[in-house]
Amino acid sequence: MATQTTVSYTTTRTLSTPARCLNPDNINSHVKEAKYAVRGELAVKAEEYRVKLANGDKSLPFDSVIFANIGNPQQLDQKPITFFRQVLSLLENPQLLNNTEALRTSFGYEQDVIDRAKKLLADVQSVGAYSHSQGAPVIRQSIAKFIEERDGFPANPQDLFCCAGASSGVSTILNIICNGPQAGVLVPIPQYPLYTATLSLLNAQCVPYLLEEQKAWGTDVTAIRNSLAQARSAGTDVRSIVVINPGNPTGASLSAEDIKNVLDLAAEEKLVVIADEVYQTNVFEGEFISFKKRLRQLQQETPGKYDYVELVSLHSVSKGMVGECGHRGGYFELVGFDPEVQAQIYKLVSIGLCPPVIGQCLLELMVNPPKEGEGSYELYQKEYNGISEGLHKRAFALYKAFQQMEGVECQKPQGAMYLFPTITLPPKAIEAAKAENRAADEFYCLRLLEATGICVVPGSGFGQKENTLHFRTTFLAPGTEWVERIVKFHSEFMAKYK
Repeated sequence: MATQTTVSYTTTRTLSTPARCLNPDNINSHVKEAKYAVRGELAVKAEEYRVKLANGDKSLPFDSVIFANIGNPQQLDQKPITFFRQVLSLLENPQLLNNTEALRTSFGYEQDVIDRAKKLLADVQSVGAYSHSQGAPVIRQSIAKFIEERDGFPANPQDLFCCAGASSGVSTILNIICNGPQAGVLVPIPQYPLYTATLSLLNAQCVPYLLEEQKAWGTDVTAIRNSLAQARSAGTDVRSIVVINPGNPTGASLSAEDIKNVLDLAAEEKLVVIADEVYQTNVFEGEFISFKKRLRQLQQETPGKYDYVELVSLHSVSKGMVGECGHRGGYFELVGFDPEVQAQIYKLVSIGLCPPVIGQCLLELMVNPPKEGEGSYELYQKEYNGISEGLHKRAFALYKAFQQMEGVECQKPQGAMYLFPTITLPPKAIEAAKAENRAADEFYCLRLLEATGICVVPGSGFGQKENTLHFRTTFLAPGTEWVERIVKFHSEFMAKYK
C-alpha cells in the first residue's frame, strides 16, 4: 500500500516583505491608465442602488434604476426575437429535435425553426465544440451573402472573421496596427471609450479629431487633416482612422460624400480605415451606406486611386433590433489587406481558439432571417418592426423633452441608440462641481442618478470640445415616465444653482 505524503506549506512574512506579489504600484501601468466611462463610477453606484431596491430598501427617492448608460437592450426589457431564441434553444439542447411533433404542436415551433437548427447543427456539429478560428465556414458564407445583397458587390468568406462581439474585433485589429508607443490612430471626438481604452492598453497614441456638432455631428475632413498633420509633425506614426457610423455617442449617420472624404484621405495618407458599423440597422433619417459599398463604387469610378485602401468593417448581434449583447457575436471584414498581414491576423485570432459558437450561430440568424412564405416570417416581421418603431418613438420623445429643457440643446436623432445633448449649467453648479473635484457634466449626471435613479454617462467620458458639456443617454428604456423624471430633475437642478 502506498504511503500518503502530506505536504504542509508555511509562509514567513516580515514587515519588509509584501504579503502579495501584486499591488497597485507594480501591475501593468497601461491597464491603470485605461478609462472606460460607460461602466465607471456612476454605473457602479447605479448597481448599488439596484441591489438596495431589490433588497426592499425604501430610503431612496425612486423605486427603479434605469441603466441608460449603455446600449444593452434586453436589460431594459427589449424582448428577444422569437425565431432567434427558438433556434438557439434547439442548438443548446439538440435532444429536443427527437420530438419535432411536440415542438410544433405544444410549443409553437414552426418548421423553418426546426430546419434551421438542424442545418446549423450539421454545420457546427455542436455549439460546445471549437470551430474554425475565423468562425464556421458555412456561417461565414452566410455573412458574405448578406454583405453582397446589402452592397451589391461580392464578399469573400476568407476575408471574414467572426469574433466575440465587435469589441473583440476592434481589439484584434488595433493589436495588429499598433506596433509601438509612437503608433497613432485617429479617433472621432466624442468617441466610444473602447478605442481610447484599447489604445492605452497597447501603449499607443489616440489622435483625436472633432466632429461638427452644429452639422449634425458630421465629419469635417479639414479638421481631420489638421489633426493628422499636427500628430505627424510631433513624431506620431498615424496609421489608421476610426469612423463610427451611425455614431456612438452622437447617433449621426454619414452621407456618401462624408464617406468619400474619409476614403480619399485614407488613399492619400495610407491610413487603415476602421469602420464601426454595428448600428447599421438603427437609422432614422436617410439610409445606411457602408464603407465597403462606397469604396467599391469609388474603385469603379476612379480606377487605381483606391486600389490599396485597407478597410476593416465591423458588425454585431448586440445592437439593431437583435439586441443580443450577452451572446457575444460579431464579425469583421478585411478589404485590401496584404495577404501576409491577413495571415498574421489569422494567427492572432487563433491564439484565442475561436469566438463563441452560439454567437456565431446567432450571427447567421441575423444575416439570414426568415423569408416571406416561411412559417416564422410573419411573427419575425412583427417583432422586428415593433422594436424599430418603439426605438424611433422613444428617440423623438426624448429629443422633444430635451428641446423644452432650459440650457439643453440636442441634435435631431438620426440613428444608433443614443442622444448626446449639450448642457449649459449655471456658474454656481460649475463651482459646486469644482468643490467636489469633478467635471461639471459628471457632477450633473451624479446628481441626476442620486435624485432619479437614472444612470447616464458624462460627455467628458467620451471626449468633447473644450468649454462644452454633454451627457449620453440611450433611449432604450420602455415608456416615458423616466423621461419625465429627467425633466423634473433638470428643472429643480437649474433652480437650485441659479
